[in-house]
Amino acid sequence: MNERELEEARLSCEQIIDRIGTAFVGNRVLLRKLLGAALANGHVLFEDFPGLGKTLLAKVFAKSIGSDTKRVQFTPDLLPTDILGVNVWRQNDSTFQMVKGPVFTNVLLADEINRAPPKTQSALLEAMEERQVTIDGTTNQLSLPFVVIATQNPIEQEGTYPLPEAQLDRFLLKLSAGYPANQELENDILLRRIEWQKDDPTEDLEPAVDMERFVELQRLVETRVYTDPLIIDYITQLVRLTREHPRVAVGVSPRGALALLRVSRGIALIHGRDFVVPDDVKMVVSDALSHRVILNIEDTLEGVRGQEVIDEVLQEVPVPSDIGKSGS
Repeated sequence: MNERELEEARLSCEQIIDRIGTAFVGNRVLLRKLLGAALANGHVLFEDFPGLGKTLLAKVFAKSIGSDTKRVQFTPDLLPTDILGVNVWRQNDSTFQMVKGPVFTNVLLADEINRAPPKTQSALLEAMEERQVTIDGTTNQLSLPFVVIATQNPIEQEGTYPLPEAQLDRFLLKLSAGYPANQELENDILLRRIEWQKDDPTEDLEPAVDMERFVELQRLVETRVYTDPLIIDYITQLVRLTREHPRVAVGVSPRGALALLRVSRGIALIHGRDFVVPDDVKMVVSDALSHRVILNIEDTLEGVRGQEVIDEVLQEVPVPSDIGKSGS
């Protein structure tokens, strides 16, 4: 990639982040992580208490990249057909017609995903992994890009179901917006609400880039961002150590290693580079791996969290040096 292409890609990414920031008040690092995951063609899970802006962030992001977007509010009585679609019998010509569900979109907002039972949650597995949906034995390809941005309330909240491990593993990153960092930010939220004169400002938001440009950025991440063998070795060491950790019953799978690699490349492009450096990996390692480790029961009961394990592993693996871009 030449310098002009890199600078144009960096500017496009900054424009997307700036546009999101006009409606969502929060940490720009969080926005870079979300964008990095989407550039890597991955899915993102937000876990937070109600009222912290998860749904707004997902809607603003979809609008900022000029994508088609649909929203599903997950409830205990939601059925898989409500998400995927169903074949309906047409009396006039005696044929079945497929009525497509909301999964047929570019950005699917799965709101409060853990308020639906596991059977309904699992309806998304094929779509998230293979970008296709099978209805009554017929496979239908989804349009690309296809990104799921899901929100969930902490599992300690009433009326929630824990996400199955297979479902969690489909999310490239698990993020948390958290409370506003200081009173000034919280004041800004209230002032913007007064300025908007509405609860949802997304209908007036103009895209920062069109869908064609966003797909091009995804292509650059996939094909033009170089990963040094030392970075590959760094990622595999991190992943393998999770399997040997005394508090871990099931460590990170190869899919987790691929997730960390993919999102690191997206972060590199956001920073205007066509090669990955260790800081790209360290920026997202906890978000990419912590939800993929299954702790021992006794450690879970003691309140140990996956992030703590990943932090310990990160301290054990030496950071590679002299990373260059010789392969780009």
